[in-house]
Amino acid sequence: MELIDYQDVEIRQGDQIVLRNVNLRVNNGDFVYLLGKVGSGKSTLMKTFYAALPVYAGQATFLGYDLPTIATRQIPYLRRKIGVVFQDFQLLPDRSVEENLLFVLRATGWKDEQVMRNHVQDTLAQVGMGDKGYKMPYHLSGGEQQRVVIARALLNTPDVILADEPTGNLDMETGEEIMKLLYGISQAGMTVIMSTHNLRWPQNFPGRILEFNNGEIHERQ
Repeated sequence: MELIDYQDVEIRQGDQIVLRNVNLRVNNGDFVYLLGKVGSGKSTLMKTFYAALPVYAGQATFLGYDLPTIATRQIPYLRRKIGVVFQDFQLLPDRSVEENLLFVLRATGWKDEQVMRNHVQDTLAQVGMGDKGYKMPYHLSGGEQQRVVIARALLNTPDVILADEPTGNLDMETGEEIMKLLYGISQAGMTVIMSTHNLRWPQNFPGRILEFNNGEIHERQ
């Protein structure tokens, strides 16, 4: 099933054209690398997926939403179908791992406290953090924090995981563990789109490679 369809899309930041002639199709279960230098437009493209940046020209659909014409009231519903994994974690520092995840569930309309706590526990177990729910983020290693972030992204069973440089702040060994986790999620049938400038990951974890260069995107064959 096709989740993303961009045809001749132009993307701007203010008055500056960042990406042009973007043609992209992504299907359910794809693992897609966005590969390029810092500032090449990888994060900018991702921002259009969840309507944080507008699509100025061309045709663009994401999870059934027409991005050039999406209404403001529709954007929260689009975003609920997306799990985002950030490079810098963005965990709430003043509450435990479990409370970080419960915060997300409450914000997205869950009501039953026991059901929520059971779901959080199951999701933490899925990423190898089942016994760490009581801990504060600052008591966790970088790799453990990123596992919690992945759990947070999985909470509402999204259609797509967007991972923006998810190993950028981690050492190589820890980054490899995070890649195994994300790749396993993809192998189980979920679409993962990951930006990186680490050339090692596509070699070790094969997927589609979209290369960003001079304001354009080309798929490596």
